Amino acid sequence: MTDSAEQITEGVEPAGKFRLYLGAAAGVGKTCAMLDEGRRRAERGTDIVVGFVEAHGRPFTLQAVDGLEVIPRKKVTYRGAEFEEMDTRAVIERHPKVALVDELAHTNVPGSGPHEKRWQDVLDLLEEGISVISTVNVQHLESIADSVERMTGTKVRERLPDWVVRRADQLELIDSSPEQLRRRMAHGNIYPTAKAPSALANFFRIENLTALRELALRFVADEADDDLLARLHGQPRDEVWDVTERILVAVDATSGTDGVMRRAARIALRVKADLHVVHIKSSETSGPKAREGIAQLRRLAEDLGGDWIEIDGDDLAKTLIDYAASHQITQVVLGSSRRSRFEELTRGSIVSKVIRLASVSDVDVHVIARRDVDGRYGQDRGRFASVHAGEEDDDG
Repeated sequence: MTDSAEQITEGVEPAGKFRLYLGAAAGVGKTCAMLDEGRRRAERGTDIVVGFVEAHGRPFTLQAVDGLEVIPRKKVTYRGAEFEEMDTRAVIERHPKVALVDELAHTNVPGSGPHEKRWQDVLDLLEEGISVISTVNVQHLESIADSVERMTGTKVRERLPDWVVRRADQLELIDSSPEQLRRRMAHGNIYPTAKAPSALANFFRIENLTALRELALRFVADEADDDLLARLHGQPRDEVWDVTERILVAVDATSGTDGVMRRAARIALRVKADLHVVHIKSSETSGPKAREGIAQLRRLAEDLGGDWIEIDGDDLAKTLIDYAASHQITQVVLGSSRRSRFEELTRGSIVSKVIRLASVSDVDVHVIARRDVDGRYGQDRGRFASVHAGEEDDDG
């Protein structure tokens, strides 16, 4: 560390840790999970305070707060009515080890503090070195809110940026079946009994809750997958961790590649997988005609929802498999060989080499017949093969 860096970091407390409970809807148990975690840590001697908990009048939630230190709320008068908000400054001055802060997407009452949103208050606590445990429902994420509005017919007024949720050091899903949520609603355990019939007939319909549950499950699964890839990246491994499908299609500027890419996109769609479209730049693909063909393929990749990747390398097979191994690719899609038998005897078969190299990681390799623009097949006319890496394949 340089002298200037030491001067900057001297006396600066490390940022606090951020744990977030994510749920599909109100009533799944996020607040209770947060309070249970707070009580467990308090019993182990951790300095815990309740920054803000919204009990919504639920007796069980109110009981769970008992025994925990609660920072008094700030009272704010707005348009003739009195409201209560978290006193962020008081929490910072108290400076506990951990603060429990409910409803991350909440909009603060105007005049209650420097920030419009509670998530901004939470970031202040984290910057002060205070760890935070918080809660949020999936419909409040900015990337999801519009879809939820269309599905449920209910306006999502409180939103927060996705990056705030991804900022969490620990993201935990609190799950409950739609049927259980509806029972809890009917028994008055989520909203007051008088509001239950309206909620059950509208937002808490079984199809709405099922869709919200799937959104929450998928979001957490995607975050877990990203975390796994980040942890595995750069670590030499002899095998693919087959926890989810990832499809790679290799493209070049030769005729029929667009059809191969479309076939790979259909495979990815069927198995709900990410599509990686990889072009390996070599000395053979540097001409103006090749560049124009690659530009068209890149536009097609974007239309198909694939990630376009360009890599330098004259050893096409090795470069392709090295990328696949480092990105935990489970299936590789190739177009059939355009080389003549003589070229393959003298220069080797790229397809065969990919299959041999892929067998080390147990990656599946699909070889797709290329179709020319006029509808005819190329040299491998009429041929389609789907082969598992490691099997012998004479692709000539």
